[in-house]
Amino acid sequence: MYEVDSRLFYACIVLIAIGMVFSLSLPAFTVLYYDYSSYHFFLRQFAVGFVGIFIMWKLSQIDPDKRCIGSLTTFEVIGFTLFFGSFLAMIVMQFLPASLVPVTGGAKRWIRLGPISLSPVEFFKIGFVFFLAWSFTRKLDHNKKRLKDEFVLLFPYFIIFAIAVFLIAILQKDLGQVVVLALTLIVLATFAGTSKRFFGLFGLAGVILVFFAIITQEHRIRRFQSWWVTNQDFVLSFLPASMADILRVSGAEEPYQIGHSLNAIYHGGFFGVGLGNGTFKLGFLSEVHTDFVLAGIAEELGFIGIFCITLIMIYVIFRILKISSRNKNRVYHLFGLGVGTIITMAFLINSYGITSITPIKGIAVPFLSYGGSSILALCVGIGMVLMISKKADLS
Repeated sequence: MYEVDSRLFYACIVLIAIGMVFSLSLPAFTVLYYDYSSYHFFLRQFAVGFVGIFIMWKLSQIDPDKRCIGSLTTFEVIGFTLFFGSFLAMIVMQFLPASLVPVTGGAKRWIRLGPISLSPVEFFKIGFVFFLAWSFTRKLDHNKKRLKDEFVLLFPYFIIFAIAVFLIAILQKDLGQVVVLALTLIVLATFAGTSKRFFGLFGLAGVILVFFAIITQEHRIRRFQSWWVTNQDFVLSFLPASMADILRVSGAEEPYQIGHSLNAIYHGGFFGVGLGNGTFKLGFLSEVHTDFVLAGIAEELGFIGIFCITLIMIYVIFRILKISSRNKNRVYHLFGLGVGTIITMAFLINSYGITSITPIKGIAVPFLSYGGSSILALCVGIGMVLMISKKADLS
């Protein structure tokens, strides 16, 4: 057995610490508007970050191969608990009273336990990665198969994914999380042994499903239209005038959030206006400490700050993928790849969203956005990666 990858552990701590600092700086307007204590968000983020770091450390000390319940290893028990526990919670929460599961934006997304609110979907993502890694290892191999055979093998996973889509995209109205799960499923299925043909067909099916998910919900249509209004002049300039006239949208609501986000990034310039000196967080850019945390950081720390944070994030992903690639156990290999994919997709989707490259999806920035569920779930995932790092030669 090798040593735990301490570099990954400390890199994650740095990102959590940065998130703590900006949970004090960025919610200034929200604190004043709701008459909260100045340290309202910071204390909560600090507590969650501390617990998350402890979870990572504690999990890193466990031998993933140790038999725990019957023939199941410790790693498998943790993975199955996450998968089935969070899956059940997403179903049950729809039937719980508003006192336990408040309705936000017409959907039930968080279970409130006293002062704590947990979002089961965040933990489901980690459990989903484990389930795919565990199951694909037993079902798939790299031997050539007919497309029909691959479809038969993967059909049960489509059923599970379809149920997850219903629970998350329809009941919780959270299409962004479904996009992350779909991309993770495609990546893991590909590396587990499916053919390129199947990868292409599954990717095409995913695009079609996302298209129908958008056109069947009015709020998603408005969000897409507002994004298109921002970018249509640039895109349509490359098309013939007759085609551009057909695709041009007029009268759609201007995405003021994106405008303020871009202005905040521009205002930060190269070196930023200084920690705590941002102005767009003062009522112009709502939820700046959650979905738009990168825009808030860009204003206060500038390009240099965002560049350094991006480097740390890339380093975290690199360490995870290195652990994955050096593991001879296929379950561990696929699990590490899945966790790395989730972090990569979340960071890219949020970054592209705040700069109007893609529509806003409401995905938290890993370790940086304010919110306990996202951080705790990621810390569990990283803790499990640290567990399996002891089975990989990283020298």
